[in-house]
Amino acid sequence: MKIYLASASPRRKELLKQVGISFKVVPGTVEEKITKEKPDEVVEELSYQKAVDVCGKLAAEGKEDFVVIGADTVVSAWGKILGKPVDRADAARMLKELQGGSHQVYTGVTLAWKYKDMQPMFATFSECTDVTMYAMTDEEILRYVDSGEPMDKAGAYAIQGLCAAHIQGICGDYNNVVGLPVGRLCQELKKRGLL
Repeated sequence: MKIYLASASPRRKELLKQVGISFKVVPGTVEEKITKEKPDEVVEELSYQKAVDVCGKLAAEGKEDFVVIGADTVVSAWGKILGKPVDRADAARMLKELQGGSHQVYTGVTLAWKYKDMQPMFATFSECTDVTMYAMTDEEILRYVDSGEPMDKAGAYAIQGLCAAHIQGICGDYNNVVGLPVGRLCQELKKRGLL
């Protein structure tokens, strides 16, 4: 089975390589539509849209015996979903909201696979990891925002980057916070005979 990642995320690519999965990148181009409200349902819905989009493209090209991995990550704090910041002020606002307690990072994953002469099949799951941050001063937040690192990250931070200096602890899968719960992903692939 050929494996395709429906994401251009460098972090997801790195995580798949880390666990020895060979894959090609075919980013989804579908316009994401959110109809759900709960964070786990939102990431599952978005990952499904990405996987269906790329699966359809590959099938239209006549490809067969493939698996598509679609994924989406959000941060949820105090009942609000935090996606990627739109600008520096938005990044600083998000980082302030994450201070003084724990928040949750959700990643939804959808597997779409197709064998020769069969209709595609789909499986979707999500993982949640609790993250607790040390309090950051306004100066530390601005310095971090100025680094540029928060700008393309859900919740405006990268646990594997400069923000590691402000992480007090996690409960759950570290890789899930980076952007892909590869341990669970491998188990789901093996369970279906796809890996």
